[in-house]
Amino acid sequence: MILGYIGQISFLIKNTVIRNSLVKYYKNNLTGMDEKEFPVEDVKNKINDILSEPEIRFCGLIDSSGQLVAGDFGNDVIPFENDERRRQMFQELAYRVSNRKGFDANLGRVKYSSSRREKVVMMSFPIGTHIVLVIAEPNVNIDRLGWKILNKLGRQWSEYDGI
Repeated sequence: MILGYIGQISFLIKNTVIRNSLVKYYKNNLTGMDEKEFPVEDVKNKINDILSEPEIRFCGLIDSSGQLVAGDFGNDVIPFENDERRRQMFQELAYRVSNRKGFDANLGRVKYSSSRREKVVMMSFPIGTHIVLVIAEPNVNIDRLGWKILNKLGRQWSEYDGI
């Protein structure tokens, strides 16, 4: 009986070590960078490129705590929310994206997530511990815009063939 428990404990320890190794491998290799090497300046240029699209209202880089690292509104855009409400929205987004990672092992990584609201379409593109948030006009084709943004962000966001 005791040997059975020891075998189960040994199995669990091995699985935990393997899982932790896979998580570390994922963070360092599949995202193409580790936490310390996140290319903020490169992402800022990509944000500006995304903002050049006429249907984009806002594009920003958000860290894991929900802080806006870089980003802005498009030309002539009047925000629907004030600064405090935007901070709350960023923090909630970071929380939701973090929670979704629990399903990555079985379902695969999230390439992007979107929601269509009456006044805007909101799309999030996670990578590592950061998120690119895009807010667009409500009449956009979500899939077409999602693929366009994935192309602009580059291969670390999308490992689909042909992108």
